[in-house]
Amino acid sequence: MKNTLQVIQVMVVGLILSTWSACGPEKQADPDYDIVVYGGNAAGVMSAVQAKRMGKSVVIVCPDVHLGGLTSGGLGWTDTGKKEVIGGLAREFYQRVYTHYQKDEAWKWQDREEYGNVGQGTPAIDGTHRTMWIFEPHVAENILDDYIKEYEIEVHRDEWLDRENGVLEENNRIVSITTLSGKSFSARMFIDATYEGDLMASAGVSYHVGREANSVYGEEWNGVQTGVYHHRHHFMVLDKPIDPYWIPGDPSSGLLPRISPDPPGIKGEGDHRVQAYCFRMCMSNHPDNRIPFPKPDNYDSTQYELLVRIFDAGWKEWFHKFDDIPNRKTDTNNHGPFSSDNIGMNYDYPDASYERRKEIIEEHKNYQMGLLWFVANDPRVPQETQTRMREWGLPKDEFLTTGNWPHQLYIREARRMIGKFVMTENELLKRTPTPESVGMGSYSIDSHNVQRYVTEEGHVHNEGDIEVKLAAPYEIAFGSLLPKKEECENLVVPVCVSSTHIAFGSIRMEPVFMILGQSAATAAAMAIDEGIAVQDLAYEKLRTRLRDDNQILEAGQALK
Repeated sequence: MKNTLQVIQVMVVGLILSTWSACGPEKQADPDYDIVVYGGNAAGVMSAVQAKRMGKSVVIVCPDVHLGGLTSGGLGWTDTGKKEVIGGLAREFYQRVYTHYQKDEAWKWQDREEYGNVGQGTPAIDGTHRTMWIFEPHVAENILDDYIKEYEIEVHRDEWLDRENGVLEENNRIVSITTLSGKSFSARMFIDATYEGDLMASAGVSYHVGREANSVYGEEWNGVQTGVYHHRHHFMVLDKPIDPYWIPGDPSSGLLPRISPDPPGIKGEGDHRVQAYCFRMCMSNHPDNRIPFPKPDNYDSTQYELLVRIFDAGWKEWFHKFDDIPNRKTDTNNHGPFSSDNIGMNYDYPDASYERRKEIIEEHKNYQMGLLWFVANDPRVPQETQTRMREWGLPKDEFLTTGNWPHQLYIREARRMIGKFVMTENELLKRTPTPESVGMGSYSIDSHNVQRYVTEEGHVHNEGDIEVKLAAPYEIAFGSLLPKKEECENLVVPVCVSSTHIAFGSIRMEPVFMILGQSAATAAAMAIDEGIAVQDLAYEKLRTRLRDDNQILEAGQALK
């Protein structure tokens, strides 16, 4: 059926192409839309809003049922860095968050004064509107849905790109995409806003998965990073080393679960490994809005044996990343040597089939759900920790259609395009200049662990967790959103941007994705107006429009 559909598409498109003149794509018969945005996360929504603001017809086609990705999927304690470099639609989003929490009805489970000046409510940089950077998941989703209604944006949810046969191309241009349900969408320009980069990859655009060797781009913090202990997500925070074997000191007894038998690799060399994923958990400790942590059907307490040894070693930081968000809830993230990060269980996710990805997501859910149950119920957990843990549970008023569990796995990193310009740590650390800025980032270079292994001394260790502070905010190059022209002329990629693993560790923040989503749509719309490949768009024209729309392109720039 798919092949028949593809043949029909080719025939139809052939008829359309025959009407074009040799002058170029601006003579194409009218497609369904000016711009197709594939992906429904916050970057995708901002891309569509900007397209509408520029007078373009646009549609969001996405496998998502809930819009917002991580922004509405539990990451309510926003990783901002320097807030003054967040402008445009991204800043407007956080202004809307602030406006929401000024309403008395927004505070159902907590007094506003109890929360404390509505957390991260910051003075306005532009002199007009305040912003708030901490919020509940459903609040973010409602705001994004409001954008869809306000701008009358067409959205096709739960539509999955046919990655084998669903991207129809002609002369280095995407003509249309088709989903597994058989729906087709043609456009002049396409934006891949997915965390995975599925449209980009299906269009034949070059990309990389895993860590590059330091030698590839002259970096310091890429590749294997054994012997580096940043944050507190490693075993060196403990007073004594942890034995990895079921019978301590006896390798023949086998490794404890979730410890790799493979050597870690040579420091600085590249590998296939991907930084760990997790769910950003929204929890509640309000008795009337709390559901006890559920026990997974396939619960296996042995999966957490390593955590028992960590507790026995005196570790007391279990609650260090229970970050407070409004209404007595949390955005809870990974913290410590063994936590919500499911280390080493995601290497094949970026290129995996949809079926395999669903298996990986389910395994992550079972692991993390079991972890919560374990800490709240297993008698080997320290009593003080367990008693406090039982005060928490899943919130009754969040994630109503997914069993009160987040609808989005935290895909910290998947594919990364190899495009017109590759962002590296050298641009972020100001060793080399960044050309043609389309937005800024400022968060620390941050990668989570990628593997848990056994040292030569016979102790368990984590590897890959990196935090490198930045001296100042950095520019993000226009070319990092663009494929090479010879690969695709009408695609812009604001999420799986062209960058190295270690540079992506900073770029990958949700506000930055919103910024780049807006810039991507701006470039796409302007290229449509001029009838040119997006790579041929004059940067000065783009820069003028971005600044007019309050995008911050360099440090010290004031909002209009």
